[in-house]
Amino acid sequence: MHCPHCSSTATTERSDRTAHGYRRFRCRECGRGFNERTGSVLNRLQLPSDVVFLIVLWRLRFKLSLRDLAEILLLRGLAFSHEAVRDWETKLAPLLANALRQRRRGKIGRSWYVDETCLKGSGRWQYLYRAIDSDGHLVDVYLSASRDQPAAEAFFRSAIEVTGVIPETITTDKHASYPPALKEVFGDDVEHRTSKFKNNHLEQDHRGVKGRTRPMRGFKSSTSAHRFCRAYDEVRNFLRPATRRKQHVPAGRRRATHVQRIAALRDMLAIA
Repeated sequence: MHCPHCSSTATTERSDRTAHGYRRFRCRECGRGFNERTGSVLNRLQLPSDVVFLIVLWRLRFKLSLRDLAEILLLRGLAFSHEAVRDWETKLAPLLANALRQRRRGKIGRSWYVDETCLKGSGRWQYLYRAIDSDGHLVDVYLSASRDQPAAEAFFRSAIEVTGVIPETITTDKHASYPPALKEVFGDDVEHRTSKFKNNHLEQDHRGVKGRTRPMRGFKSSTSAHRFCRAYDEVRNFLRPATRRKQHVPAGRRRATHVQRIAALRDMLAIA
């Protein structure tokens, strides 16, 4: 194993382990000791990595408060505060989101459906721009304090950067900010359609993030709102078993896919 301090391969495994069962090593070059988590974002956490990953996953997936998560694990003999859950989410949720964003680069369809929904952050209503493709796969998520042309332009540029795809058609509502934003970002290369009926499936897709954030009663800051909404949508999209809209997935395959992808998420966090 490489030494995280000097990158040397001249390391020796020690006979003892950490309190959480992780292997210990000593570097013969620099003489410093380390364990399997040293140098990673999971270093010095008060719980095993698998437990922390599970807590962050539950925080993103289920309608559980910070205190709910602390109480659930207390029944298993694991004592920590709700503020610890907040710190773990702050540290680990962006890592999961970034890993998933890199994973789906270049895999998005060229027909995008764009809309925005309202969330409360810092005591004010803000606009969460969201886009999916024709098969229902997530394109991007972007939180803005305003609903205007600069916000729309920022969202489209972010979507291009994360997906690496230039769409052929973009469907929006009839808000006046979209035509000039599309002209500025894409020129005449993209067909713009305005129809609230064609955007119905995106309106329904909003229910996921709205249903998850509504019990939270808003966010204390725009930063935390953007971090949570992006991580939530990325994880939700990754765990989605269907590969196209309205596709029926048998229950057995759905369960197997879910277990496999949860394991993949854990591996992404382990190598972050």
